[in-house]
Amino acid sequence: MAVIKRNRWAITLAIFVIASFLGLGSVAVRRAQALPNDTYQELETFANVLAIVQKNYVEPVTTKRLIDGAITGMLSSLDPHSAYLTPELYRDLEVETRGSFGGLGIEITIKNGILTVMSPIDDTPAYRAGIKSGDQIIKIDNDFTKDMTLNEAVKRMRGPKGSKIKLTIHRQNVPELFTVAIARDVIKIPSVKAKKLDDGFDYVRVSTFQENTDEAVQKALDDFEKEHQGHIKGLVLDLRDDPGGLLQQAVKVSDEFLDGGMIVYTLGRREDQEQKFFSHKKSDFDDYPLVVLVNGGTASASEIVAGALQDQRRAVVVGTQTFGKGSVQTILPLDDHSALRLTTARYFTPNGRSIQAVGITPDVDVEPPKPTLAALEIPGAEVDENPEIHESDLPHHFQNGQSHKDSEGAAAPAPQSSASPSASKPADKSAKAQKAEKEEKEKDVQLEKAIDILKHWNSFKLQLAKGDVQQSVSPNGQQ
Repeated sequence: MAVIKRNRWAITLAIFVIASFLGLGSVAVRRAQALPNDTYQELETFANVLAIVQKNYVEPVTTKRLIDGAITGMLSSLDPHSAYLTPELYRDLEVETRGSFGGLGIEITIKNGILTVMSPIDDTPAYRAGIKSGDQIIKIDNDFTKDMTLNEAVKRMRGPKGSKIKLTIHRQNVPELFTVAIARDVIKIPSVKAKKLDDGFDYVRVSTFQENTDEAVQKALDDFEKEHQGHIKGLVLDLRDDPGGLLQQAVKVSDEFLDGGMIVYTLGRREDQEQKFFSHKKSDFDDYPLVVLVNGGTASASEIVAGALQDQRRAVVVGTQTFGKGSVQTILPLDDHSALRLTTARYFTPNGRSIQAVGITPDVDVEPPKPTLAALEIPGAEVDENPEIHESDLPHHFQNGQSHKDSEGAAAPAPQSSASPSASKPADKSAKAQKAEKEEKEKDVQLEKAIDILKHWNSFKLQLAKGDVQQSVSPNGQQ
C-alpha cells in the first residue's frame, strides 16, 4: 500500500508538470487522482523515462521539449489524423480554414513512413512546379524527412511569400531522385471555380471546403440560372482531388443540391458526438441533371457531399474509388494556445454507409488514361498500376466499424474495369502519331463521360431511380 501511495504521489507530480505546460493546472491533478491503478502504473513508466532522459541524455533537454514530443507521439500513434498542434500550428490551422496562408499549396500525409503528397492545390506554387499526387518528399532543403512528423513537415514548408525551398522528390516510374526549387507564396485558395461547358451545360469545381465555400457555390449556381433564364440545363460538380475541410461547409454545399432529407450523421463514444444533418425543403427547387466527379483524392468533406447526393439519388457519381476518410476530427483548444486535433466520431451517409477505409464507389467507373512507357521517356521505367493513395494505405488507420459483409454492401459493387493494358510506343512512331498520343493522354475522359451522361440524362435518370447505374468505362471511352 505504501508503494502505491508513493507511486501515486510521483505520478501526480508528473501529471502536474505536464498539465502546467498544457495550461490545465489543478483541474488535471484532481482528475488524475481518480485514475485507476493500471493507469498509474503506466504513468510511472513515463515519469521514470522522463527522469532518465533528463539525467543521462548527451545534451541538456528541457521538460517542455520532452512533454511536447511525448504528446505528439501519443496522438500520432492513434490514427493518421489526430495530432498535437503547437500554438504556431494552431494559428496556421485557423488561418488555413479562412483560405489564406503562406506556403507551397500541397496536401501531404505519411505513407509507409515516407512523407507523401496527397494532392497539389490548384494554381499554387507546388502545382505550377509540377508536384504530383503520390510524389514522395525525401528531403526538405538539406534535411531528410525520414521520421519527420507531419506537423514538423508542414511547419518547414510554411514561410513568408518569396522565400525559397527545395524539395527532393522520388516519383513512381522515375528511377532517380530529382530536386524542385519552389518560391513560397501566399496561398489564397479559391475553393470554387465555375465555367460553361459545351452544349449549354455548366461546371463547378470545389477544390477544398473552407469558410464561405457554400456562398461561392451558391453564387455560381445563381449566375448560371440567370444566364439560362432561371433553369440550369445540366451541371458537373467536380470534387476530384478535393481533400475535404469543414464539415459544416460540406453540409451547406450538399443542401444546395437537395430538397430535404438527410445529408450525413455522426456517431462517437459520447452522446454529444452523435449529430444528424438535414437539407431544407425548398419551394423553388430545380431538379436539374447533376453529375459528380470523384477520384482517389476525393476525401472527407467531399466524400460527404458525394455520398449524400448518391444515396439521395440526386446525382450520378463518375470517376474512381474515393480516398475513404470517414472520420470526424474535433479541435480541442488548450489554455496555452495549443490544441488537440482528435478523431472523435465516424460519419455515415444517409443510407448508413461508413466510408472509413472504404470510400465511395462511383456509379460509373471511369479510369483516367494510364501513361505508356514511351510517354514517360525514361529508360527502364515501369507504369504504376495503382498510383493513388487511400485511407486504407495509411499506418494506424482505424477500421470501417461495419462488418465485412456490410462494408461490401455499403457502396455499389465496383464494376469490372474494361481498361486494356497500356502498351509501349514503337520506336519508329512518327511525330504526328506522338502528338496524337499526347493529346489522347491529356483528354479528361471523366469529364467527357459526365457530359455524355448529361446529354442522355433521361435514360440515366431512369436507371438512377432504380439504383442500377453501374458502368465501367476504359480510358479510351469504351464501355
